[in-house]
Amino acid sequence: MFKKMGLIALSTGLVLSGVGLSTVDAAKKDEAKQNKNKKVENVIYMIPDGFGANHAANYRIFKGEEAVWDAHIKGMYTTFSANADITDSAAAGTAMAAGIKTNNGVIGFDPEGNKVKTILEAAEEAGKSSGLVATSTITHATPASFASHVEHRSNETEIARQYIQESGVDVILGGGKNNFLPTSKGGKQTELNLIDEAQEKGFEFVETREQLQQVKKVNVEKGEKLLGLFAGEALAPEFDRVDTEEPSLAEMTEKAIDTLNQDKDGFFLMVEGSQIDWAGESNDAAYAMHETKAFEEAVQEAIEFAKEDGNTLVVVAGDHETGGISVGSSSSSNTTADVLKNVTATGEFMASQLNADRSNVKEVVLQYTGIELTDAEVATVQQAEDAKSAINKVISERAGIGWTRYGHTAAQVPVFAFGPKSDEFVGFHDNTDLPQIMKDAMKLK
Repeated sequence: MFKKMGLIALSTGLVLSGVGLSTVDAAKKDEAKQNKNKKVENVIYMIPDGFGANHAANYRIFKGEEAVWDAHIKGMYTTFSANADITDSAAAGTAMAAGIKTNNGVIGFDPEGNKVKTILEAAEEAGKSSGLVATSTITHATPASFASHVEHRSNETEIARQYIQESGVDVILGGGKNNFLPTSKGGKQTELNLIDEAQEKGFEFVETREQLQQVKKVNVEKGEKLLGLFAGEALAPEFDRVDTEEPSLAEMTEKAIDTLNQDKDGFFLMVEGSQIDWAGESNDAAYAMHETKAFEEAVQEAIEFAKEDGNTLVVVAGDHETGGISVGSSSSSNTTADVLKNVTATGEFMASQLNADRSNVKEVVLQYTGIELTDAEVATVQQAEDAKSAINKVISERAGIGWTRYGHTAAQVPVFAFGPKSDEFVGFHDNTDLPQIMKDAMKLK
């Protein structure tokens, strides 16, 4: 555990986030009112995968005003794993779920191979309901870290089996239907049909946005549950979701809260904005900002519920930073992330629209970004070995955003919190501290 340095860390967080003091003061008064009732019945753990302090700064510029979490900055924390300075999402997820460092790739075990109890499992033991929501496959590393135990994160079929056959999770919403179906039905399970098993165990199963909206009441008090698998693999990027039958992250979050809130003993809910990380790995600034926007809408749902409920703690904390994103690029000191508002496709999609000789670069980029490239920028894309990366670099430069790598970094990450006990997050922490603070707030063993 790291020694808490409340005032220093809070000041650092405020500097990094660029939050005005007047806004923070107003938020403190609001939170002080919330904190009069120190009882925490529910925790909503919002995880923007790959989101660091500079993501927050760029998003503020992109949006043109403060984000919903800005006024609730509490501190910073480190993210290293047991065997590496730079963590992967499995080790980070295990740390954030169980308060234990483990090796990269491992889910739900310590470095010696001992199974560790997660905060979700502790909440279930205390009689609370629980839920997992993600825009990746729901069996991806971060959600899996809360309700499964596997030696390697790649074993998503085993994670799916544990969800249905062993865990007590009441609400499961995301992608990854193929991991629940047998090969005879186009899935990846050797024989098991976990969707059929789930329905036999009391899960209501939905697979479209419309079906999710039509779910009237799943009574978790009576053992009823909800399983929503809206794509064979991950959900579509936010850019493309409107053209699918998949729900938004905010819609899934709202339904999860409404369902779990029926439990008189309270609930624990983990919500992941999964694809902020994938955008960072591609150095795709527009993709990152639009996924962050979708995540903010989900956070807004959680905070609005918490304000009305009074006994709910909302924590917003990324599992690590991805891409080494900067505010200002190597060729520009201007911060113009707002130009990304008009982008409507990922760099990968734009690259797929290029013809064989890439002679249509200017037209494709203009169509999907509203940006007219210079002749030099067109030449850069045409001559690049990887068109996707070249497009992403050009667009990032236009937005005044730089990147240092195609992967995770060891950068410290900010934590934001709202509701009773939220001030316990003030200071400088390690990622293993976060679930312990939540467990203490809910008085879990």
